[in-house]
Amino acid sequence: MKFRLAAAVAPVALALFATPAFAQEAEESKPVTVSGSVGLVSDYRFRGVSQSDRSLAIQGGLTIAHESGFYIGTWGSNLAGWGTFGGANMELDLIAGYKHTFGDATVDVGATWYMYPRGFDNTDFIEPYVKVSGSLGPASVTAGIAYAPKQEALGAWYADGAAAAAGVYTAPGDKNDNLYVWTDAAAGIPDTGLTLKAHVGYSKGNEGLGPFATSVAPTGEYLDWSLGADYAIPGTPLTLGVSYIDTDISDAEAAYLQPSFSRGQDGTGSIAGSTVVVSLTAAF
Repeated sequence: MKFRLAAAVAPVALALFATPAFAQEAEESKPVTVSGSVGLVSDYRFRGVSQSDRSLAIQGGLTIAHESGFYIGTWGSNLAGWGTFGGANMELDLIAGYKHTFGDATVDVGATWYMYPRGFDNTDFIEPYVKVSGSLGPASVTAGIAYAPKQEALGAWYADGAAAAAGVYTAPGDKNDNLYVWTDAAAGIPDTGLTLKAHVGYSKGNEGLGPFATSVAPTGEYLDWSLGADYAIPGTPLTLGVSYIDTDISDAEAAYLQPSFSRGQDGTGSIAGSTVVVSLTAAF
């Protein structure tokens, strides 16, 4: 999640008055804006669980927004291990929604379609969401809820880790849903380029691994959290980030996940345990 705060005072107002009228009209008449980012992360963590076997991931996204509040976007990342879900080594998300500001709060309603190029149809799933963001003192705060209705990709197709490792379905066709609730906060430190950030999330549902190990909350119920900071490098579009990420998923529960999200299904170490993730992102 990204947060940006901006303030404008008298010098900006004077500059506007000094700008020719046609330039102001051109600046104000953009009904569509395009924004995006591309970056590297030392580990792709989705709600606290590594999707890249604790290895480097390349990620990028693009959003097209209309002045009415409607927007569409896409985001992608490489994956690792059995997490290829029967297709390419990639996750590609398609996003659409509507955002509107009411007083001091901004409401964002939309849905994300998670897909895995060249993967099987039953590994894709949709997750609608609602987010409300605003300011709390010097910090920006976002609270969100995402609910994925019953789908095969969220079902428990494997009875246990041994079945998952062997690729033997014990309940093919099973469907489950999933609820995710989270809060994010960020606060900039004046004149430093630093932004402190925090996150906590709660997942419930989707107990188990679906076809080709798809999952949103693979242990059925858990918490994830993170603390970190971003540094905007002066004179560049680059942001350097560092975050401490952890979950309350036990080692035994993590062992169930391990065969499905590790290179060659034989990775070592927990992919749901604590870690420090470093990122370098370029925004445009």
